[in-house]
Amino acid sequence: MLRWLREAITPSKGKSLAGAFIRLGWAGFWLQLVFGSLPILVLFYYLAFSRHEPETASGFGVPEYLTIINLLIMIFTTYWSYRYTRIGRRIRSTEAAPSESHLIGAVWTGVVATTAGMLFSMIAILIDAANLLFYFLKAPQAGIPVIQTGGVAATHWVSSVDMVSLMALILFLFAELIVLIFSLWLLFRTTLGVESAST
Repeated sequence: MLRWLREAITPSKGKSLAGAFIRLGWAGFWLQLVFGSLPILVLFYYLAFSRHEPETASGFGVPEYLTIINLLIMIFTTYWSYRYTRIGRRIRSTEAAPSESHLIGAVWTGVVATTAGMLFSMIAILIDAANLLFYFLKAPQAGIPVIQTGGVAATHWVSSVDMVSLMALILFLFAELIVLIFSLWLLFRTTLGVESAST
């Protein structure tokens, strides 16, 4: 049974592997484009239609830097997903087909970049969630009023921009998880293609 399953999922060296690169490349590209643009749209909406709130924290904190790094990694992995589609087209054309080592190296680059993005997302989410937890633990146990008019120090404010940042990180993490699954599947298909070609 295991042999039958391996034969069923072993790609041919041409069209099947090329189709996997093209399909998963476009799926990863559009998924990251949508999930990467949603937090930016929400931030623009927040800046355009919200009232100015008191300063929540002084300066640019660690989660903000991690979010920017994560956004840059997501831009790279979006480009890399698009590059998968170009690789798939090169596989289809037999005269310009890339070598197996080039395919494996390209997929490994995608896996490593997506894993790094997930790591930065998870660290930033943990820091943001811990900050929110500490703010709420300092508050009276009955809860915090939604609108605070005075008497509260600026360091104890939890604003909607904190939630926008947390939501952006969660969306980034979700997109990176799906793209990591795509990249691992491509790595699996590529290495099986190499093994079947060598045996």
